Amino acid sequence: MTAPRHDVLALGNAIVDVLARTEDDFLLAHGLEKGAMRLISEAEAEAIYKAMGPAHIISGGSAANTAVGIASLGARAAFIGKVKDDEVGRLFTHDIRAAKVDFNSPVAKDGPATARSFILVTPDGERTMNTYLGACQNLSSDDVTEEAVASSAIIYLEGYLWDPPAAKEAFRKAAELAHKHGRKVALTLSDSFCVDRWRDEFLDLMRSGMIDILFANEHELRALYVAPRTEDALSALRAENGVLGVVTLSEKGSVVVTRDETLTVPAFPIHELIDTTGAGDLFAAGFMTGLARNKSYRDCARLGALAAAEIIQHLGARPEKDLAALAAENGLA
Repeated sequence: MTAPRHDVLALGNAIVDVLARTEDDFLLAHGLEKGAMRLISEAEAEAIYKAMGPAHIISGGSAANTAVGIASLGARAAFIGKVKDDEVGRLFTHDIRAAKVDFNSPVAKDGPATARSFILVTPDGERTMNTYLGACQNLSSDDVTEEAVASSAIIYLEGYLWDPPAAKEAFRKAAELAHKHGRKVALTLSDSFCVDRWRDEFLDLMRSGMIDILFANEHELRALYVAPRTEDALSALRAENGVLGVVTLSEKGSVVVTRDETLTVPAFPIHELIDTTGAGDLFAAGFMTGLARNKSYRDCARLGALAAAEIIQHLGARPEKDLAALAAENGLA
């Protein structure tokens, strides 16, 4: 097997985030479920944008955020996602390339606009996401090349891709090609409501051997196993043959689960919680960077916790500090 050119190839929705601070009353007034991600139409997107307060516009997308975090940590990242040739699509393309992530997906010349996610951040740092998928829905298996997959050590797949049918086929193609070339496949569950929509299919992906590494937070994991307690969900995950489970527990840290061991790793301390957007994305970035450097699972989780701690102390899900330098300061380079 040839040495990989990229440590991680991430597949996901190419989205630009529109973030605004708000109060819980705003969510209630607009019938929005706090902490949830829901898919909206272009008309709904326009209505929310008109109603929300002053906004910060920042490139986002779950797997794209992870790819940018990996690059900031000094590892080699690539991204596959779909944008349109419009102002928002050009912003996304500029930002991800400026972050030193390889991004060469063909740009759509017509069809729906580039995706946007309207993220409302309440005073407790919780985010409520309203996502117009737009061009993302046209990501297809044609966008996944065998060369790109074969030259990447880990293929990282965003659970949200399971919503659009064409993107689902791209997801399957990437996973099959990865295993053909002896590469690892990682899945992030993305959101507990996403899990509710696709629970049986996600479990089948794991049990059929298509997924080697599973990333989830405790709410997503409980949703996956319809478990009342996190401990019950972790026990079910432990029984999944051959799957490395990586579960975040917010301020309580994380748990790394294999059939033979369970490691509990604390969170990094923070000065102030500003916005939880991207915490899981950056945790995955740190963990997979650690894997690429052959670190222990404990140090992988510590690196993930460090990256997550940086991201939740400012608005937006892209790093504002040099994560490689931050890792070096904390003995994790």
